[in-house]
This record gives sequence, structure tokens and C-alpha cells, in this order.
Amino acid sequence: MTPTEPSLIDRARVFIQPLDAKRADEALARVLERDAAANGALAALLQERPKARDLLLGVLGASTYLTDLAMRDAARLVRALESDPAQRVEALIEETQNIETQDEAELMRALRLTKQDAALVIALADLAKVWDMPEATRALTRIADATLSAAIRFTLRAAALAGKIELADQRDPERGSGWIFLGMGKGGAFELNYSSDIDLIVFFDRSRARLADPSEDVDFFVRLTKRIVRIISERTADGYVFRTDLRLRPDPGATPIAIPLEAALSYYESMGQNWERAAYIKARPVAGDIFAGEQFLQELAPFVWRKYFDFAAIADVHSIKRQIHAHKGHGAIAVAGHNIKLGRGGIREIEFFVQTQQLITGGRDRRLRGRSTLAMLDQLVESGWVAREARDDLREAYLFLRDVEHRIQMVADEQKHTLPETEDGVAIIGRMMGFAGYADFAAALLKQLDVVQSHYAKLFESAPQLTSSAGNLVFTGDDDDPGTIETLANMGFANPKTVTATIRGWHFGRYAATRSTVARERLTELTPILLEAIAATENADAAFLAFDRLISKLPAGVQLFSLLVSQPRLLKLLAAITGAAPKLAETISRRPRVLDALMEPAFFETAPTQSELEERLAAQFAEARSYEDALDRARIFGQEQKFLIGVRILTGSASVTEAGFAYTRLAETLIAQLFARVCEEFAKTHGTIDGGACAVVAMGKLGGCEMTAASDLDLMLLYDADPLAESQGGGRPISTQQYYGRLTQRLISALSAPTAEGLLYEVDFRLRPSGNSGPLAVSLAAFSDYQAHEAWTWEHMALTRARVVAGPEPFTQRVEAAIQVALTRPRDAQKLKDDVLSMRRRIEKEKGSTSPWEVKQVPGGLIDIEFIAQYLMLLHGPQHPELFSTNATVALQRVKDAGLLDAGAADALAEASKLYQGLTQLLRLAIDDAFRPADAPRGLTELLLRVGDAPDLSNLEALLADTQKKTREIFTSVVGEVAERPVSA
Repeated sequence: MTPTEPSLIDRARVFIQPLDAKRADEALARVLERDAAANGALAALLQERPKARDLLLGVLGASTYLTDLAMRDAARLVRALESDPAQRVEALIEETQNIETQDEAELMRALRLTKQDAALVIALADLAKVWDMPEATRALTRIADATLSAAIRFTLRAAALAGKIELADQRDPERGSGWIFLGMGKGGAFELNYSSDIDLIVFFDRSRARLADPSEDVDFFVRLTKRIVRIISERTADGYVFRTDLRLRPDPGATPIAIPLEAALSYYESMGQNWERAAYIKARPVAGDIFAGEQFLQELAPFVWRKYFDFAAIADVHSIKRQIHAHKGHGAIAVAGHNIKLGRGGIREIEFFVQTQQLITGGRDRRLRGRSTLAMLDQLVESGWVAREARDDLREAYLFLRDVEHRIQMVADEQKHTLPETEDGVAIIGRMMGFAGYADFAAALLKQLDVVQSHYAKLFESAPQLTSSAGNLVFTGDDDDPGTIETLANMGFANPKTVTATIRGWHFGRYAATRSTVARERLTELTPILLEAIAATENADAAFLAFDRLISKLPAGVQLFSLLVSQPRLLKLLAAITGAAPKLAETISRRPRVLDALMEPAFFETAPTQSELEERLAAQFAEARSYEDALDRARIFGQEQKFLIGVRILTGSASVTEAGFAYTRLAETLIAQLFARVCEEFAKTHGTIDGGACAVVAMGKLGGCEMTAASDLDLMLLYDADPLAESQGGGRPISTQQYYGRLTQRLISALSAPTAEGLLYEVDFRLRPSGNSGPLAVSLAAFSDYQAHEAWTWEHMALTRARVVAGPEPFTQRVEAAIQVALTRPRDAQKLKDDVLSMRRRIEKEKGSTSPWEVKQVPGGLIDIEFIAQYLMLLHGPQHPELFSTNATVALQRVKDAGLLDAGAADALAEASKLYQGLTQLLRLAIDDAFRPADAPRGLTELLLRVGDAPDLSNLEALLADTQKKTREIFTSVVGEVAERPVSA
């Protein structure tokens, strides 16, 4: 074949300098001697192309294996040198595909000669740097696939001729055969090394295989698989094609070498190990029934790619790596005798670096489900998991180390990964890499190994330690270890005996979370770093007891303990949460997987937008199997998102203002999508009202975009429909009033009813017209009439915070317009003032507080600020409708801009509101009861001081008292005196 691309010798870029020139000359002479006995083509080529001689001296002087291949057939060597290597490999694959023989010995010889040809041309292209490593490994893999496929085609045809199987396609026996060959590891990823085994798992699909005797299918496919292994692996005078390894199949000590597909799926679903998940990252159907293999991998995807982060699996997989170090003795980086694959800083660490992170997040990010190590390194950068600098370092090291690995194997075609024990032996490998000798190569190698080990250690090198930097930490036996008591006291624990007794209780399995062996092993690894993280908090004993309460409520502990072992940063955050916000810790104990999202690289940088929340909740609902399942999913989603907002508040990555909007966005999203689901479900029973429309109106903190972790939902439902109509399209028609009343009840239940997944929100519909004495759902006409003729002033004050959060857009606009009409009607200024004061007096009498920490109810607190804003909007709204805002702070700014409130007073109220809202967010997040400074966890105290920018609680309390005094003075000057006297009904 005449090449259309430049030949290998034309493109050679590296020429190895032989370490032993005499040995190189002798090797070339032996090859030329064989060439002379043939046709002398090689000698002619060397005469014409001196570069070819230089290349061959280096190659043959370094490799006895390549010398042997050249001596076996000098014409093969000439073809390799004169061809483009890619075209030569394609020609070999094509020849393999076209083998037509019924003689097994003839097939075996043809495949072995193909492998010899491929091994020679690939080695030359690799050593001369015509190809880089990925090109060489891909070529090796494609040759492996092609030769395996040829053996399978031969075996299937033979079985068909014997009447054992009916083939779907005589020309393509593999297609539709149901016989599946999965390539695992490097073979699956097109990354075979030069002398690699091919790791295979063989399955068969009973629904596809057309056997003469289906009852003997296992025996039949086992016999055929054994024949394949013999054809490919048996050593003959021509060598072997590839060594095969079938030990990655399920439970290899107890299962046949060809396994029925349904048995395999059952195994992986019920007993699959974490190392098997890691192995399947690179699995690929390489031969046989490719389509059936691809379908199998799709079915297996949920086993490999779990939806949630799984650090238990990472710890398990990593333990294999540590066992390799312990067993093989690869405890340190070296040069002579160092294992390039399994040793410290080696190829396996780069692969583990990539694969473990794929396992962590591939369930969520499909882009990280690829097989290629280098491609997935790039994707880890794109997905934000790995820094570009780390990727560049690891890519360079991977290419370098794989080249070293290939050269080790090229010397004698041995499946080994260990550098020679002598400096001269290492120097040969160095020369094959293009270095001058041992010293240069050793320096470059050590640099790469150090770089890999450094990056790997930062993520995964966390072998168990039973000591801390502070001293001994031992918790076995029944008695306290004196050294441990001393260590704990030095770390800052006031009651070390309580700590040791509690930890021993963990290891005795007294909690559900610590009853499994694996959980206790993970806890053993975790304990030293846990105690160090807790000791770093302001009140180590309180934080420790909070963590104990957390795990006492966990249904299982392996996931959480493994996650914390792997992620010290998260452990510090958890220590802060348990010390500052017991309510958040309660959420973790119920739903440990809420910690998953904290591992997202961008978590602390950006909060989800409204559209992102909507997409995520919609995706959850799309997977719901029933209406009840959708309600459960809504509760899971809501609780997890509330937790994440709370963590952002605690860490300062979200301001208190942003937190109010975040809680509000979440509630709006849940209300809108649950309302749509409620309407859809309700219509199945009662149909719809022809021409009817309804909307959900938010009031209170939801309406004002000031929700906290503990806020309930103040809502009302307005509708517009023919009052005399009946629903149509369902099995049980009902009247308009009944329809919307029951629909509202369904909505309340959807939002507030406890399910197996807990509560979502408390819901309050008392702000609707006529309160509890009126109908649950109110027509828009009745609403407008009530607001015009019956509503009290306090109801209009509440209405200033009303806005539509769910409903069709045309009707939403009508509702918003009706609210605007109600708020901008002309008012008697004196009556307005009297009513506002009367309402404030009543609240102060019934719910008032003298504690400055009760920032809502205390005189000069949040209620005063809200009343000022509402009063001014209602007073000036008829002339200035632009003043209205559901948010009090925004409204005060608009009143100030309109010149209707003193600028100094407006700014003071804004600062007060910011302080009050900030403290309220933290207190609602952290505790359920009233705040008592003397009992406050130190972590919570620090957060409160951060909001108030105060050095201590006494200063913060003084700031509150002063702020409340000024706020009450502004209230008095704007609205009037809040007299302490009885208020008539």
C-alpha cells in the first residue's frame, strides 16, 4: 500500500542514544543478517535513509523484544518504517476483519502475526515520538478489540456450523448474538499499555441468544469463552495475542466465566461492591454483541453513578490503594526499583485522583461519566472540581509516567511496571525517554512523582491516625487512658472524662449510626480530626455534646463519617453548626445528605436563582411516582434548601438581606409548583370551572420578602368564576364556591400537612377577608367589595404586603390592580392615625416585651418600623401610589425620596431594620425558644456580634436598647404616642 501520509521514518523526532553502542551494533547486525537471507530490503532502506539506521540502533540496542520482532521478519520492519503508522494500523485491523478460515490454528497464527506487526509499528511510532502516548494506547486498544472480535466471529461461526446456535447475521456473527464482552480498565478507556493484559467480563443475554438447547446456555457460553481465551492467550511458536484476565466478574471464585445478564444485574443491585463501581467507570463493550453490551451498561448506570455524593465509597476504594502500598511496600518515592504504576506518585494515584471525583459527582454531572483519564481531568476543570494548575501538573505527569511504563515493557514484552534495580538498567529507560542518562532521567522522574503525590495527598491520603498533634487519643477498653485524658484537657475540653465515656459508647454501638463495623471503622478515622475541629470552637464541651446529639439521631453513620474523614473543611463547618445552630444540626441528623451540596465547588460563591430553584424542583416532581410522592419530594427539597440557606448565613456567604430573599424565593417556588400540582390532582376528581381563574396571594413576611428559617406562610386565595356554575370534566361536579374552597383546603394540606418526610411550612389564612369567619377562598369581586366597605384599617395595613405568588398572568394582573385600588382609596388622616395607634397599643398590651432581644415586639422594634412604613403609605398613597412596596425598608426609602419623611429618621429606621432583621434571621435559624444571653452557645454569640458589629454581648445589648429608643421616638413623632392605657375593642 502506498502511504498517503509521510512515513514513520520521515516523521521521527526522537532518536535514542544507545547506552551500549556495541550491543546496539550487534543487534542491528543480527537483523540485517536475516534481511540478507531474505531480499535485502532493509539494508537498501538503511543505505538510502541514514535516519533509519540511527533510529534502529537506539531501539534495538534498548529492546530485546523489538530486536526479536525485527529478526522474525525484516520485511515487516521495512513496512513499518516506510508506512504512516496510523495507516499501517488501519491496514492490520482491516486484515483482521477479513480473516476467512475454519482452521483454528490458522486463525491463531494470523492473529499473532497481526499482534507482532502492530507491536513493532506502535513501538517505533512511540519511541520516535511520531505518536504521543494517547495515540499509541488507542492503537494498542483497537488492535486488541479487532483481534478479540475476530476470535469471537470465528467461534460463533463454528458453533453455528455445529448446530448449537442460530446467528442473526451470518456476515456479522457478533451482532444480535447476545454474547457480551466488556473491556474493563485501560482496555475500556482506549488506554492499554504496551504489554497490557486485557481485562474482560463476559455476559450473555438469554433473550437474544438463539441456542438449539437453551437449557444448556451457561455451559455453552462458558465453553465458547474458554475457547476465546485459548485463541487469544495461549502461547505458541508465534507467541500470544493478548493475555486475558476474567477476574473482574461478579464474585469470580463462585461464578462461571460467562454469566447470564439477569444474574449479573441482580448481583450488582444487591451485592455490588464499591470497587466494582469504580471499575465500571471505564467499562466498554469491546466485542461480541455491542448493542446488548451498551444496553447493559445503561441499566447498570444507577449502580455506578449514584445520585448523591458517596464518600463511603471513596473511602472504600481508597482503602484498596492503601492496601496496595502496605502489601507491595511502596511506602516512599524512589527511582531504582520504583513501581511506576502502583508506587507513590505513580499512575494509579492519578487514575484514583480522577476516578474518585468522578464517583463523587458523576451521578449529578453526566459530563463526568467519561472513560478517558485525560479527558475527565479536563472536564473536572470545566466543572469546577480541579484547578487548572493541578490539571496541567497531572496531565504532564500522566503522559510522562505512561511513557516510562511503555518503555519498561518494550524492553522484553513483560507486563511489569517496576524500574530496573540498577542505575544502568534505569539509564536505558532514560535513554528511551530521550534523556542523556541516569541523573537527568532520575531528576525528571522524581519531580513528576513528587507532583503527583502532592496533589493526591491533598485529596485522599488520609490513613487512619489514633493520635493528634496534641498527643495520645485512645478510646478502647473500659477504662480511661491517662494519656488521652491529658491530651483532651490540653486541647481545651473541660470535662475530658465525659468525652472519653461518650466516644466509648459510640464504639460499643449504642447508637444506630455506630452499630455497623464499617461505621465504627470510619468513626475511628474521624475521631482525632473531629476532636481537633471541635476543640477549635469557643466551647469545646458544648460543641462535642451537640455532635453527640447529632449522631444519636442518625439512622446510619457510614456516609456522614466517611464524608467528614475525606473533607476536613466540611468537618470544621459542621463543628461550627453544632456549636452555633442546634436547629441546623437537627436537619443534618434527619437528612445527612444535605451535606452533599456543601461539596459543590461553587456553593459558597453563588446561591441558586429563582429559575434554578424552579428547574430543580420541577426535576424532582418529574420523577415523582404519585401525588403523595410529589408532596414528599417537596418536603425533602424544602428542608434541604432551607438548610443550605442557613449554612450560607452562618458562614457569611449570604447577608441577612439576601437570606430573607432566599427563603422567600424558596417558598414562592414551592407554592407555585405545589399549587399547579394541587390543581392538576384536584381536576382529576372534580374537573374544572369553565372560565374560572384563581391566584395565591402572599402576605406577611412572605409578601415582604423577609422570611426566616422559622417563618410560616400568610396566604389567601382569590378566584373569579360564575358563582352559579358547576365544575366539569371530573367524576364529581361541585359548585363554584365549594370548588375553590376545597381547592384551598388541598393547597393548605399540600403545604402544611406532615408526611413521612416531615413538615414543609405552617400556613395561616387568617388575613383573608373576614378572617376565620369568612370562606377559605374569596372571589375577587367579594374581596374588592370587602376592602371598599368593610375592611378595618389594620387589614389595609396588612394588605400593603400582599402580592400574588401563583396564578395565571392575566388574573394575577387583575388581583394586583384590585389590591392597588384598595390601598389607594382616600382616607381620613386622623382616623388612620388613631387606628394605627390603637392597633399598636393592643399588640403591645397582648404581646409586648421589655427584653431588647425580642426585636419584633419590644417598643421601638420591628413592628414600630413596619407600622411607620404602612401608615405613611396609606396616608400618602392616594396622591403617591408609587410609594407602595411590600417591603418596609424599600417603602421607607421611597417615602424619604418623595420628601415625606425626614432623611435622618428614614436612615435611622433603615439601619434599625437591618440590625433587627439580621438578629432575627440568626435567632430563628439557631434556636426555637427565647434568646437568653447567658445560655447562648458561643458560636451563636459570635454570629450575633458579627451582625451588630459589637465586641461583646453587653455592647450589643446597649446598641439594641439605644436603637429601640430612637425608633420609638421616630414612631412617636410620625404617628403619635403609644399610651399605656386600655384599648376598647
